Amino acid sequence: MKIERFEEIISWQKARTLAVLVYALFSKNRDFSFNDQIKRAVISIGNNIAEGFERKSNQELKYFFYIAKGSCGEVRSMSYIALELKYISKKDFDELNSACLEISRLISGFIKTL
Repeated sequence: MKIERFEEIISWQKARTLAVLVYALFSKNRDFSFNDQIKRAVISIGNNIAEGFERKSNQELKYFFYIAKGSCGEVRSMSYIALELKYISKKDFDELNSACLEISRLISGFIKTL
């Protein structure tokens, strides 16, 4: 099966779901610099998948997928801080962490197929 649109990429779909979750979890948080950073990182995941796909080059796709993977790591890292600062519950942390790990694995698998 040939992927014709970035919306068909499972890691993009899951990144979109993760972005909505992050926005919901931090919507009432008053630490504006923290919120801004984690939201920028989570949006970067899906946007880099989309941008890389639209470039129509495997080399560029791989490059942007690596950036998306890095942003996934940034969200995971920030989720540890959010947990320790009690911005989120352990349950929310587990959900964020699990989603990030899954997206990262999907991205790695996609990169290997290139």
